[in-house]
Amino acid sequence: MTRLKHYRVKPDAPFRLADIDPGETPFLPAEEHHQRESLELLADELDHWQNLLHAEGRRKLLLVLQGTDTSGKDGTIRWVFSRTSPLGVRVAAFKAPTDEERAHDFLWRCHAVVPRAGEIAVWNRSHYEDVLVPWVEGWIGKAELRRRYAQINDFERLLAETGTVLVKCMLHIDKEEQRKRLQARLDDPSKHWKFSMGDLAARQKWDAYQQAYEHAIAATSTAHAPWYIVPANHKNHRNLMIARLLIKVLRDMKISLAPANPAYAGLKVQ
Repeated sequence: MTRLKHYRVKPDAPFRLADIDPGETPFLPAEEHHQRESLELLADELDHWQNLLHAEGRRKLLLVLQGTDTSGKDGTIRWVFSRTSPLGVRVAAFKAPTDEERAHDFLWRCHAVVPRAGEIAVWNRSHYEDVLVPWVEGWIGKAELRRRYAQINDFERLLAETGTVLVKCMLHIDKEEQRKRLQARLDDPSKHWKFSMGDLAARQKWDAYQQAYEHAIAATSTAHAPWYIVPANHKNHRNLMIARLLIKVLRDMKISLAPANPAYAGLKVQ
């Protein structure tokens, strides 16, 4: 698992998103059938650890998935959690804020979907949308941006101090890979529902969003809530890397179950 450290953004250290090649595949077996076999084995192991986490019933795990349009957030959830019980995994998707959500502070909608004890929560986009989009679109200035970074760090520290283990993954693709994926959606009528003209508008601001991601990640990768940059041009690599990362995190939690109940010793069900 040493290779995972390479993709973890160190707190208070220089960081450039461009230093990581989105086409890298260090966790990918050479042959495709081995890729599928590896993912199935990891998905089974993740189910095992999720069961233990649920049985322990004390701590929680929050996986945050961020990335540009078409970076594969939905696909990650579909494949990585393909074997886990839906009773122990809860997914929340963060879309543009509703009128009700805009009437509150930007973190208000997050509190309702944090994981419960024994649960894994997966956020498809997250509270980071409320620093990335407003900054790129010019809706907030530098002072407000700094305040929001500080509030995010405080919020994530609160979660960590109350038993939540946070893992934040930026799904890193390049501009050409995004072009191919958007075009594939346009060329296939059955995938038109995935396409939005807003995707093209955001694509025109590619460089601004890359810079915004770089700044946000550098400002909010902490010891208690680290960011990982996931090379995601290759979909199987993306899935394998995140599955390995989650399993490592769960192992490191050293989950312990309650001792056997002596009242059950020798009990027979009639």
